[in-house]
Amino acid sequence: MKTKPRVLGLGGIFFKATDAPKLRAWYAKHLGLPIDPAWGGCAFEWRDLKDPRRKRATIGSAVEAKTPYFRPSTKPFMVNYQVGYL
Repeated sequence: MKTKPRVLGLGGIFFKATDAPKLRAWYAKHLGLPIDPAWGGCAFEWRDLKDPRRKRATIGSAVEAKTPYFRPSTKPFMVNYQVGYL
């Protein structure tokens, strides 16, 4: 029997900002988020409920307002899901 892919968790939340570096710095200073300078976001690590040995992460990042990354969408944010087989 074939299984269907399912959403396993939240993969990431990305949103546009007019001054992404300044906003990232604010999040680091005031909220204590560990912003990775290599890619400008942070990873919120968590463990799978059904298999606690398996680590997963949800990514958060402010991106430049003029990014082409969200195309073809023109929305100011993007939500990604982790998808796999259970």
